[in-house]
Amino acid sequence: MYRRVVRPVLYRLGKGDAEIAHEQTLHGLRRLGRVPGAVSALSRTFGAIPAGAARTVFGIRFPGPVGLAAGMDKNGMALPAWRSLGFGFVEVGTVTAVPQPGNEKPRLFRLVEDEAVINRMGFNNLGSAALAERLEKTGPLGYPLGVSIGKSKVTPLDKAVDDYVMSLRRLYQYGDYFAVNVSSPNTPGLRSLQDSGQLRELLSALQAEAVALGKGTGKPVLVKIAPDLTPTAIDELLQVCTDVGVAGIIATNTTIGRPGVESHPLASEAGGLSGRPLTELAAKTVAHIHAETGGALPIIGVGGILEPSDAQRLLDAGASLVQVYSGLIYRGPGLIRRINRRLS
Repeated sequence: MYRRVVRPVLYRLGKGDAEIAHEQTLHGLRRLGRVPGAVSALSRTFGAIPAGAARTVFGIRFPGPVGLAAGMDKNGMALPAWRSLGFGFVEVGTVTAVPQPGNEKPRLFRLVEDEAVINRMGFNNLGSAALAERLEKTGPLGYPLGVSIGKSKVTPLDKAVDDYVMSLRRLYQYGDYFAVNVSSPNTPGLRSLQDSGQLRELLSALQAEAVALGKGTGKPVLVKIAPDLTPTAIDELLQVCTDVGVAGIIATNTTIGRPGVESHPLASEAGGLSGRPLTELAAKTVAHIHAETGGALPIIGVGGILEPSDAQRLLDAGASLVQVYSGLIYRGPGLIRRINRRLS
């Protein structure tokens, strides 16, 4: 029904503008969350998570292993509704210390034939202070909330640490874990923060701040990495993460490559590629991280999950949890239900 009825309608919104469809979907879910009985109705259809699917990772109990990836609900607009679609956790953001509009539009493109998405959003968000205010008003969610934090575009790289720390400080009481996004290709210079020296400085500061805010026991800090790093670069990054004591890795972000879609008319659009073309690359990256760390560093696997078997492959490669974004666009909420059933 989603593919034959709902998806064609969504794809026509805004004369085919993918970002308008995204925004309208969020607003629709937000409104549903305010209608008595609507969330319960969704939950009966999509939200059941088998009891055997629950797991504890980096000290947090997740009711299910499938999460909503960062980027879908940056500003936490529809948080009450996501659990009713079967998600065991949600990651909001990426959010920055300074509110910013992001890059010029159009900046989100669907490669429908390849079940892929190219985006160059540029961390468009209302800022970490606004997100903190919204989370305060929303109250308890009943599921773990991750918060992805990034660098504001106006902040020079040599001031990046203070920028990240500000967002962590504002949002600390609301998040269950924090994802440090140093891998988006859409903020100039951001990926240079994956270099070992700069990453060590950044993560050390965030870890220290988390411990201070937690009065001796900091909440989990994770690092989200790019799929375009060489194995050597990944190993250097993992050494820093191990030395600093981060809780886990999120693998992977979007790729600047165009594997399998080189001939598509939209392939020349700047931005990160996600969806089906990322399936193989994400699985290989997860497997490499798992092997390199001996399974000691938990991994959230994300990238190219469009079938339950894709999620199972990431878990088999060493991931403890998975996240979905593009798969939700192409397969709808039924995908989450099918994954939960498969993984249980």
